[in-house]
Amino acid sequence: MNDPNSSAGSDPLEKLRNTLRQFSAERDWDQFHTPKNLAIALSVEAAELLEHFQWMPEAEPAALAPGQKAKVREEIADVLLYLIRLADKLNIELVDAATDKIRINAEKYPVEKARGSSKKYTEL
Repeated sequence: MNDPNSSAGSDPLEKLRNTLRQFSAERDWDQFHTPKNLAIALSVEAAELLEHFQWMPEAEPAALAPGQKAKVREEIADVLLYLIRLADKLNIELVDAATDKIRINAEKYPVEKARGSSKKYTEL
């Protein structure tokens, strides 16, 4: 596999996106990587991540055993990789989208109303 990162600059998300593009192209997987399929795969991987925390007492997640933490780490990576791939297929810049969403959430959840509250913005 050629180094897809050599001309990608220093942006880690761009490097991952380029690595995923090449990984998929080498395996002829672009035919399967439709937005629908990637969104489904992302949801499945998120559910696999959640499974590690199912039935766990509230205090335990911060103290995962090393073996379980390694598995959680892999699931988090799967979620990130599918998200990057989906955004790439839809021509969405993830950092821009996330930055915009933080701004939107700041408007919905002003500090003076939302601080310390888990209520939805419509209930503040």
